[in-house]
Amino acid sequence: PHDLNRPPEYTDLSRQGGGDRSKWNYALLVPVLGLAAFGMYYTTHMAFKKKSEICFCAIISTSKINHINHQALASQNQKLKEEHCYMRLEMKSELSRLFQKALEIEKEREQIALAVLKDVEYRLVERQRAFCSFLVPRVRRVEMENDLLIYTAKEPLLAHLEMEDGLRDIFKNDRSCAEYLNTDERRNGSLMWLYLRYWRLQLTLQSHQRAEAAILGIQTKK
Repeated sequence: PHDLNRPPEYTDLSRQGGGDRSKWNYALLVPVLGLAAFGMYYTTHMAFKKKSEICFCAIISTSKINHINHQALASQNQKLKEEHCYMRLEMKSELSRLFQKALEIEKEREQIALAVLKDVEYRLVERQRAFCSFLVPRVRRVEMENDLLIYTAKEPLLAHLEMEDGLRDIFKNDRSCAEYLNTDERRNGSLMWLYLRYWRLQLTLQSHQRAEAAILGIQTKK
């Protein structure tokens, strides 16, 4: 009998032999197997993708951590350099302050020494005037020279200049005199002015040297 609930094609196929029924079952099985295979592939692919993402994230995280550590180390080194530079500037500023203070003290001593040297200059001008004058006897000039040698030797502010050799050189070799009618005594002499300039420079130099020595002494004590 004809089953009204079955489609004609299905009814005819069900009446056919086992071989035809197997074909029909195979036809139904292929899509099912395809779906199963796709499901397995999808599951495997997703698992591999997830694992790859985890590994990639781990690599990125490690690289990022290394980068951050490198930046932190670089920042720390830069900070240490800045602190060292700041300390050096502070030390330099402190040394400069101490040097200026020591130099002020030495400058006071230098001014007194320059005043004494000014007196030596006056005595040399008088000695050169006597040398260039026909009216002043040689004995008087020699007496002036000896007095000047004694004066500079006993003056403690000039003792470190060791002026004796320079003075004797002036007395022996400075024969420069201005014209006969000259009224400016400072125009006489030549070598003596070079020595006076040299002695002034020596006083300034020695003031700086004593100030530096005072700073070195402070550093040594520290």
